[in-house]
Amino acid sequence: MLVLPRRVGLVAFALMLAPMLSWPAALSAQDYPTRPVKIIVPFGAGGPADVYSRVLAQHLSEALKQPFVVEDRPGAGSIIGTDAVAKSPPDGYTLLAMSNTHTTNESLIANKPFQLMRDFVPVAGINYSDLVMVIHPSVPAKDLKEFIAYAKTKPGELNYASSGAGTPYHMAAELFKAMSGTNLVHVPHKASGEMRNSVIGGHVQMAFDAITTMAPNVKAGQVRALGTSAARRSTVLPDVPTIAEAGVPGYESTIWLGIMAPAGTPKAIVDLLNAEINKAISRPDVKEAWDKQGAVALVMTPAEFDAYLRKDIEKWAQVVKVSGAKAE
Repeated sequence: MLVLPRRVGLVAFALMLAPMLSWPAALSAQDYPTRPVKIIVPFGAGGPADVYSRVLAQHLSEALKQPFVVEDRPGAGSIIGTDAVAKSPPDGYTLLAMSNTHTTNESLIANKPFQLMRDFVPVAGINYSDLVMVIHPSVPAKDLKEFIAYAKTKPGELNYASSGAGTPYHMAAELFKAMSGTNLVHVPHKASGEMRNSVIGGHVQMAFDAITTMAPNVKAGQVRALGTSAARRSTVLPDVPTIAEAGVPGYESTIWLGIMAPAGTPKAIVDLLNAEINKAISRPDVKEAWDKQGAVALVMTPAEFDAYLRKDIEKWAQVVKVSGAKAE
């Protein structure tokens, strides 16, 4: 009988064992999902992340024959809910709904309990949309140039609302401050719904909000729109000029949403989710509904979404540096 040397025997045994060890992961990816999947939204109810995650969850539930359940866990500028996902098993059953709040927080908040590109894996984009800059009707300004002139006569006296430090609403306003030379005071709120009610009620003078949620309030005359944030005018509010054309040349900022999973989630599961999410957001009925709301689908592979995130982290790191923005 041929007896292998001890080292050769261990190597041969390890090579034989390796495929067996990979079976559970392969099987779990092949059968996924076999139970409900949770999508944690680290923002308040009623905001874009909550609304669009529920649209996505419905389509994923139908396609994958298991419930996809949205759970809002707001707090600490998205940190609480995001950390909960970071600490979840990397098995595809807990997902994170995220936005450019997360890419901004990479430079804005140094002592986070997680790092975005270390502790998560990109899954798919959802959509992006314009922001709209609005003021309460009591502010004596009919357009953006008048508001800038008025703000400069009252440095540090006018307030703007956001749904928390690092959110797209906060950073859009900080970018506006830096580019317009105005001194406005940040008043963070716990959720976008609270922020919206604050400016509608006149508790603050100004806010940036997603055009998808604020447009009805503009049309109802509850707030006055001074400008939209993208490079081109929005089809939702076509009579409202862009901020760039209304008085701050070069200004541009949007809000986007995506899905990530805990680092270590099997690639087969990530690829499956990516394919199904891209199918959902490419459906003609979804695209038509989102077009009316001013949202545009972000169809990307996981690798493309990874590159998109890294580029956005760099962009907002520069804005944080130039504007001096801080996490209150």
